[in-house]
Amino acid sequence: MASTHDIVSKLWNLCNVLKDDGVTYHQYVTELTYLLFLKMAKETGQEQGIPEEWRWDELEKLDGTKQLNHYKLLLLELGGSESGSSALVQEIYANASSFIKKPVTLNRLVSEIDRLDWYSARQEGLGDLYEGLLQKNAEEKKSGAGQYFTPRPLIDAMVAVMQPRLEDVIQDPAAGTGGFLIAAQHWIREHQDPSLLDEAQQKKFYERTFYGMEHVQDTHRLALMNLMLHGLDSRPGQGGIWYGDTLSSDGQGLPAATLILTNPPFGTKKGGGLPSRTDFTFPTSNKQFCFLQHIYRALQPGGRAAVVLPDNVLFEGNVGKQIRADLMEKCDLHTILRLPTGIFYAQGVKTNVLFFTRGSSTERVWVYDLRANMPAFGKRTPLSREHFAAFEAAYGPDPLGHALRTATGPEGRWQCFSREEIAERGDSLDLAWLKDDSAEDAADLPEPAELAREAMVELEGALEDLRAILAELGEEVEELV
Repeated sequence: MASTHDIVSKLWNLCNVLKDDGVTYHQYVTELTYLLFLKMAKETGQEQGIPEEWRWDELEKLDGTKQLNHYKLLLLELGGSESGSSALVQEIYANASSFIKKPVTLNRLVSEIDRLDWYSARQEGLGDLYEGLLQKNAEEKKSGAGQYFTPRPLIDAMVAVMQPRLEDVIQDPAAGTGGFLIAAQHWIREHQDPSLLDEAQQKKFYERTFYGMEHVQDTHRLALMNLMLHGLDSRPGQGGIWYGDTLSSDGQGLPAATLILTNPPFGTKKGGGLPSRTDFTFPTSNKQFCFLQHIYRALQPGGRAAVVLPDNVLFEGNVGKQIRADLMEKCDLHTILRLPTGIFYAQGVKTNVLFFTRGSSTERVWVYDLRANMPAFGKRTPLSREHFAAFEAAYGPDPLGHALRTATGPEGRWQCFSREEIAERGDSLDLAWLKDDSAEDAADLPEPAELAREAMVELEGALEDLRAILAELGEEVEELV
């Protein structure tokens, strides 16, 4: 019986089949999603949303040029409103196009997918299989997806301390492939039983509990596939992950939440300039500060949030200082978790998790330093759930948590800072006290150089935007010529 790991490895190795067609890793995962959706719909008996002529069996029995032509027409038809396909199918295949150029390439992919041990895959869980494929894509540095893929141990640790409940309305405004929403659903099912709810409560749980937004269409279709395989369909007018830009008026359509779990994208707004959304008190082109404003504004009274943010959000002046002050006035920013470097497959990126509750203002902030004197994480030393065990044990307002924190002393990983102490620091939340012997030459850097290192995250985002602008200009010049 094949394991999920074995099946994921076989699927990933099929990427080699597409190398001759010049397909990138990210394009491969998208292409594979088109095919896997058809196959998994058949395996799970959920083909009712797909017209018979476009189902897996019809594609699989063809070969050669006929198969490739049928496949390209299939992508076009399933994404259209006239095809008779369901709304979910239309969203997954919206504006879909194939990168495959050779009939033999498609035939090999279809044949290999058909030969997989689908009985084992169903036993192990098709959702876990697909999520394993997404993680494989993130681990492959050439794909570029690792910067945006939140490691599963971090997601699970964040969900565990936030303890989602059946009655929650859960939101991820930068949903990516849906990892936080899926983990939250798993937690609820492990600790509460939705089947014990009455009919109205069950309807709310399945249709109006999990909300997200993703503005990259290829990532959105991966998210829809991932949610579907974990029993979380996205339907118009209901929950799920919507296609849109949270930093535009789209984001104002997300319902107020009692719990927000998210890892917003780093950098500045693509193309520069301010977001088109007009309800932010502090306009800025910095995406993290825009998302932070959305998050604490979108919380219901008493609502709680756990948000991954880069270091610059903690210390940047001007509008950054104003937003931090507003956050601490409107919310109880009770905990900051300083994360190790390298966990997002991009060396030097320093991040934190901010935990806050909407309602009362901040009186003190507990900081847990999981960065100083930690190993260099990567393939040789993977980040695991065990690395968060001490943090999870002492998280929260309970007496045990405070006792564990106080016992660590000033040399331990927990430290408390009053609101007055933070104000004396110019409302900087870059709160560190441990000497980091593991940081390469970091201790010897003067303060300006250290700040410059922190600013590299912003610079990398700006350079990425510049490259995109130059590429667009190049295309326009070619058209003019």
